[in-house]
Amino acid sequence: MSSELAFFSLLVQQGSLARAARELGLTGPAVSRRLALLEQRLGVRLLARTTRRMSLTPEGELYLAESRRILGEIEALEQTLTRTRAEPRGLLRIHATYGFGRRQLAPAVSDFVRQYPAVDIQLTLGDQAVMPGDQSFDIAIRFGEPPEARVVARKIASNQRYLFASPAYLARRGQPLDPGDLGSHDCIVIREGSGAFGTWTLCAGKQCRNVKVSSKLSTNHGEVAVDWALDGHGILLRSLWDTAAELRAGRLVRVLPEWSGSPADIYALYPQRLNLSAKVRMFLDFLTERFAAYRSATDGNAELPW
Repeated sequence: MSSELAFFSLLVQQGSLARAARELGLTGPAVSRRLALLEQRLGVRLLARTTRRMSLTPEGELYLAESRRILGEIEALEQTLTRTRAEPRGLLRIHATYGFGRRQLAPAVSDFVRQYPAVDIQLTLGDQAVMPGDQSFDIAIRFGEPPEARVVARKIASNQRYLFASPAYLARRGQPLDPGDLGSHDCIVIREGSGAFGTWTLCAGKQCRNVKVSSKLSTNHGEVAVDWALDGHGILLRSLWDTAAELRAGRLVRVLPEWSGSPADIYALYPQRLNLSAKVRMFLDFLTERFAAYRSATDGNAELPW
């Protein structure tokens, strides 16, 4: 079973049957037959193929995502069972977003290097998503699962996004009663990623709505946006990890509490390799243990570990 998952992941990674055949040391017809047998066994079409290109079907996208997850779990299990006692050492390059990197990851790095002094860490913060290897990073901390097959993603923490505002703002402008009411409110927008600027996707159960909001204030820095919300400038859609302290203290309150932003859990991304270096493996294990309590945090109340 795992060989089929690895075969399909490699096939998508290579981008063509011919390149996959060369990588596997097989003929093109042999790779084509193996793919056909896999699709026949599953009873679905995984790849749409023409003479010039191939693309994932919806079933293929699901199979690829689950293959990547399962292969990552198998790799982690095997490394746990065969782990050596070698001391991690050398330079470890990590990329993360500004807010999470400074407030959550930097303290973790501080504790890690105290425990493993032979490791040097270069932590780069930025608002542009990167993949491990793209800019010589060993690990990239990213919100949401990766779109590519050449990396493995390990979930670090759950990440819920909610609507917040200061009590002063709501006393002045009133509480919106429906997502459609946000259009008549001042909203604070964070410019990040490739999503549509000024459009928020909000979900309540299985119902999701795209809401266009107006904004006098926008920024690419989440902490600046939180500060503006605390100053009463408007309603903010922000992650719970960045607002939990203000929520507990009453400086911010939930708006439209039955609605939340689209999920964007936090993952550590690293390249698919047969043998991870000790420094990468140990840091991934360290983060997994450090944020263990955060991975099941889902209801957004003030008792959550953030």
